[in-house]
Amino acid sequence: MHFPSDQENELFQDLERVLFTREEIARRVAELGRQISEDYRGKPLVLISILKGGIIFLSDLMRSITIPHAFDLVGASSYRGGASSSGKVIITKDAELDLRGKHVLIVEDILDTGHTLNVVCELLRIQGPASLEICCLLNKKRVRERELRQPLRYVGFEIPDEFVVGYGLDYGERYRNLSCIGVLKPEVYGG
Repeated sequence: MHFPSDQENELFQDLERVLFTREEIARRVAELGRQISEDYRGKPLVLISILKGGIIFLSDLMRSITIPHAFDLVGASSYRGGASSSGKVIITKDAELDLRGKHVLIVEDILDTGHTLNVVCELLRIQGPASLEICCLLNKKRVRERELRQPLRYVGFEIPDEFVVGYGLDYGERYRNLSCIGVLKPEVYGG
């Protein structure tokens, strides 16, 4: 079976530049998986990913974690198809697992404004987990509109304040299928 390279994907031409290749992402996710496995050994771990962008990261991270764990999904968005956050977070799906007494690790694709993560953390805290931590693939270096009340425990990469797509991240539901993470050309999103 042939998997197309990003260069073969017609969406690739909309990138200004590639920040992280498929190989760099895979290496970093494997490192995060090893660290999480060590830190949570012997604890009831539940990974919670935020739809839709985080599911590719969740899928790869789960396979890198060597200890037993469960996962669930939460639907939340503050973008609504645009290039910037509306500031209003809409919850479209709550976690279905019982999180009481479990060690919950939120698996997020990108920390940008902080709106969505703050709301999701509050939503999950209500359920009484033993601990609540965040694993974020991309931490955007910027002044947050709303500072996180919950610090990031694990960070894949620090990135500049640019509009990025690929590896689950989208613009208008496009670009999620790129295996790299790249900066979208401003003319594509009107930036």
